[in-house]
Amino acid sequence: MPAAETPAAPDKSEPVDRIVETQHRVTIGGREIAYTVTTGTIVLREETEKSGDHAGVSEGEKARAAVFFVAYTRTDVDDPGKRPVMFSFNGGPGSSVWLHLGVLGPKRVDLGEDGFLPAPPYRLVANEHSLLDVTDLVFIDPVSTGYSRAVVGEKARDFHDFKKDIESVGDFIRLYTSRYRRWTSPKFLIGESYGTTRAAGLAGYLQERHGMFLNGIGLVSVVLDFQTLEFLPSNDLPPIVYLPAYAATAWYHHRLAPELQKDLRATLAEAEAFALGDYATALLRGASLPTDERKAIAARVARYTGISAEWIERSNLRIDIMHFTKELMRDRGRTVGRLDSRFTGIDRDGVGVMPDYDPSFSGVIGPYTATFNDYVRGELGWESDLPYEILSFKANEQWKFAQHENKYVEVSNTLRQAMTQNPYLRIYIASGYFDLATPYFATEYTFNHLGLDESLRKNVTVHEYEAGHMMYVHKPSLEAMKRDLAAFVRSAVPA
Repeated sequence: MPAAETPAAPDKSEPVDRIVETQHRVTIGGREIAYTVTTGTIVLREETEKSGDHAGVSEGEKARAAVFFVAYTRTDVDDPGKRPVMFSFNGGPGSSVWLHLGVLGPKRVDLGEDGFLPAPPYRLVANEHSLLDVTDLVFIDPVSTGYSRAVVGEKARDFHDFKKDIESVGDFIRLYTSRYRRWTSPKFLIGESYGTTRAAGLAGYLQERHGMFLNGIGLVSVVLDFQTLEFLPSNDLPPIVYLPAYAATAWYHHRLAPELQKDLRATLAEAEAFALGDYATALLRGASLPTDERKAIAARVARYTGISAEWIERSNLRIDIMHFTKELMRDRGRTVGRLDSRFTGIDRDGVGVMPDYDPSFSGVIGPYTATFNDYVRGELGWESDLPYEILSFKANEQWKFAQHENKYVEVSNTLRQAMTQNPYLRIYIASGYFDLATPYFATEYTFNHLGLDESLRKNVTVHEYEAGHMMYVHKPSLEAMKRDLAAFVRSAVPA
């Protein structure tokens, strides 16, 4: 008889999943809901192939990254396979947590009524506007955000790439859907900012690679066509699509003529018509525009933006976003925010052309960072000594768009194709009037040029809120978003 083999010791270097489950309750719409939170990391693996004579033959799987997620699932559901599930992620690239603790999850950061920075320390409160009453929620941190990391031996920068990011997030969604038996659930994505770019790309990738058709996609603070945002001398589009957001900002800070201060929506309608009409024509004419017409256009741009006509003439009729945030309230010694132009900041001096910092980002980073770090250990029971990356500037700076070299990044056609192949796919759009990062009128422009067949246009619903990029920090906008998102999910689920 051969001697019994001694079992091999486990390979401690091989990454493994780390999962924690906890039980909780929350009251939404006056009804108490019991739910399970599944927190942790799932290891993403890729199939490897043999080399040499057996090239192309599957050899096994290689660990590439440990992806952190937090999933909320109702516990009073008889058949989870029939309950909607929504996969959520933020943008940046390199960003996490905002949708989780801002609008969707059962806990939210308490920022008061207007969303302005409170005095520390900060706190979480029960989110009576959570979407957990209508759909389960899975919050995904892409590699290098949150607690998600490339495993030992792999390069993080390999994931800091337009295509690889979509593939890795899509593969995580496929893996979660299989392990937790959600293939027959109505499925949704929701992304914010660059997360909307990712979501549009995922719509195509999930359909083509995994045969996963979605019921709906939520796009919060949208960027599907980067041409609308790139301020370059040869690109006339950004000054046009930004002008209504400049008007909204000037309205908020009382920098417009009295007749334009009366009604925001009426003022924006005027600004929109001017932007697409005489202003667009003037910019397209360039140096051929006669001097008297140039002065007349500068005066009208000044009327809608609160910037002097003389400054606008010197800037060749074009207002760069960063110049606007510095110039609008220069006479008061203040700057305005890029993510949310309701916020104001104080620079070292008033002579530069760009602000020292974004006061709207400073207004939210502290509260979200502190509360999540406390929440994940204290209530969710998941511990790690890694820093939780709210926004990884390293990942952001390393991000590559190899597939879009010598052209603008654009995923609107990917979304159009996904909607055409899946005519039941519905789209929810949320924009903030005071968002200077992804302005609402740029989003309108993008969807007006999507090329959707008329039969599919009804699948897109657009909502605009009186706040900024993270419009949900503004309590009235949060309440409206909940109503709109709940209606969107219900409309996208077959009766």
